[in-house]
Amino acid sequence: MELQQLRYVVAVAETSNFTRAAEHCRVVQSALSHQIAALERELGARLFERTSRRVRLTSAGEAFLPAARECLEAADRARAEVAAASGELRGRLAIGAITTVAAVDLPALLKEFRRRHPRVRVTLAAAGSEDLIERVRRADMDVAFLGLTTRAEPRGVRGRALARDELVAVVAPDHHLADEETDLASLADEPFVDFRAGHAGRAQSDEAFAAAGVHRDVAFEVSSAEFMADLVRHGLGVGLLPSAYAPRLRDLRVIRLRDAPARVEHLIWADRPSPAATAFLDLLTDP
Repeated sequence: MELQQLRYVVAVAETSNFTRAAEHCRVVQSALSHQIAALERELGARLFERTSRRVRLTSAGEAFLPAARECLEAADRARAEVAAASGELRGRLAIGAITTVAAVDLPALLKEFRRRHPRVRVTLAAAGSEDLIERVRRADMDVAFLGLTTRAEPRGVRGRALARDELVAVVAPDHHLADEETDLASLADEPFVDFRAGHAGRAQSDEAFAAAGVHRDVAFEVSSAEFMADLVRHGLGVGLLPSAYAPRLRDLRVIRLRDAPARVEHLIWADRPSPAATAFLDLLTDP
């Protein structure tokens, strides 16, 4: 069993397509297919069901995939550790973040990290806090930036709180409450634009309205702060966003809330950080 064969299996599993997997691995499809077939013969089991319309893992493939990923991650870590011991940082750094991260200047951090460690391949993916916690727990990501309610704590990962903040209401410039300070009860009759139910960003506002005994109508559910801002901009509802993030939306008006929902931004990382992840964490603590 060779590492290259494992990489091919993971690529096919992630793309559900032999052609795209071959393009991702930069090999011809026939070579990729041959190597996977050889591995299946060695294992004595089919890893993929192939039809004219799709490719999917068999039950054996489902069982094999996590171990294949672990082997590849261990090999990548070993290379990175050897390079770090020789004074050169290499490998990958996979970062995740909510779209409203405001406790740090993430673009500036990424620019400085790449300047210091140009041989490290850095990737960034935006997602919800729950998804990011799970991906760091599985070691699919090295570090992530989250936003949670004050009562929630990320579990199964290492981490620390970065900053505490409050939510503010954002409205269109011509909204009748623009530039005023108010409370949650005064917003009860307004339609809202918010994140989907179950999202950590939604929980922050849901818990605050419940504590205030106020029912509200969430007319539009979105997956990003940018989409929320677009709908608010057109007067379709009121949005709730972190006070440190809202000023970036310069054409929207901000309403301070006397009983504002609170939130905490967290930094989390995998239990055994790679040399690249350790260097990134060190950068965050540099004066």
